[in-house]
Amino acid sequence: MDEHELRSRLEALHPDAFGWALGCCRRDADAAREVLQMTYVKILDGRAQYNGHASFRTWLFAVVRNTAADHRRGSWLRTLGLDRLHLFRRAPVPSPDPESSAITSEAARLLRRALDRLPERQREVLHLVFYDGLTVDEAADVMHVSAGAARRHYQRGKERLHDLLPRGMKP
Repeated sequence: MDEHELRSRLEALHPDAFGWALGCCRRDADAAREVLQMTYVKILDGRAQYNGHASFRTWLFAVVRNTAADHRRGSWLRTLGLDRLHLFRRAPVPSPDPESSAITSEAARLLRRALDRLPERQREVLHLVFYDGLTVDEAADVMHVSAGAARRHYQRGKERLHDLLPRGMKP
């Protein structure tokens, strides 16, 4: 794939990739932007190369997920070098941006709270399937787990969400 085609595919998938980066960064829009930028740099400078074994979208989401994990580890290591009191300070509340303003309804708030209570793997597979439109098998590729494990996380996540959501929101 030449650089022009690569850039075109990245541009076309940018909204979906940003949504997935938000999910990988616990809805922190600034971290998601940084992770996505780092992802694009990795891809464009050749450190991450598409080999055609999965769909381009699935591969891109896996690169985003791995980059987000690297970013979290780096943030954690940087934090260890700071004054320990810094760990106990509350972060300033950021002003609302367009992405977070879109999630204002009560139903979305309740759903987000329920999703945040799920284990990480269940939350990831549900995000990939419902928000990003991947199949459970494609989500397994992104998450680097077997298809069977992804199906279990998916089923358990749906069951747990059903238990966590208020009666009026249950399907």
